[in-house]
Amino acid sequence: MPYLVRMMSGLRTPRDRVRGVDVAGRVIAVGKSVTRFKPGDEVFGGADGAFAEVAATAEDRLASKPSALSWEQAATLNVAGLTALQGLRDRAQLQAGQQLLIIGAGGGVGTFAVQIGKWLGARLTAVTRTESLGLVRSIGADQVIDHNAEDFTLRSEQFDVLFDIGGGPPLSHCRRVMAHHAVLIAVGGPAGRWLAPADRMLKAMAFSPFVPQQFVPFVSKKNPADLALLAELVERGTIAPVIGRRYALSEVPEAIRHVGTGFPRGKVVIHIH
Repeated sequence: MPYLVRMMSGLRTPRDRVRGVDVAGRVIAVGKSVTRFKPGDEVFGGADGAFAEVAATAEDRLASKPSALSWEQAATLNVAGLTALQGLRDRAQLQAGQQLLIIGAGGGVGTFAVQIGKWLGARLTAVTRTESLGLVRSIGADQVIDHNAEDFTLRSEQFDVLFDIGGGPPLSHCRRVMAHHAVLIAVGGPAGRWLAPADRMLKAMAFSPFVPQQFVPFVSKKNPADLALLAELVERGTIAPVIGRRYALSEVPEAIRHVGTGFPRGKVVIHIH
């Protein structure tokens, strides 16, 4: 995620010319139809082609950056923060006191999901790899399960919400730990790029009509109000972005390879300068 974006206009850039989705930076120019921002404003949110010194995006993908947030913190919030917030609050309709299981809790989405799940009042169990156990426990998980040492689907607990970021065990196995009317949210990536395997998504959609539990594929949506809420939660100290590694813009290929391993801890941030 870029540390700084230098341009925002009312026009969007062609897709996929440059990689990157999350941005934080100062506006240097605006299109004539832009009403929410002006040059010099500090903003954060989403922009296609964000791994660059200059990026263009639409104003409805951005929110104003509070002065109390660092550039790094703001740059982490767009995809991962929105996915955790909208997936748990809106799609799962997580309620205080419910039992929440997060599968893949040590990555970018997972570390936000742990903290947002606690903010929403859930009793939270997190599944992660051995190297992330301490991290996940430190950000609020009530119970942490080592993915490398234990099959969580063999436990006796029953969960109201499963938030599956990593494309976990087969759905039939997950049902063992799902309460009668539980929901499993299978998290996807931006613009339809699934993080979990596509066949798992298709099975979830096909499986749901025939069982009391719900299996729901989910992708976050752009929402400036939700971006502002995430920033407010960081300002309050309710959530804290977990930054695992930092790279210079010239090191983007290395950063992408690191994320591509599937095992990054927290968020990866790209510094433009």
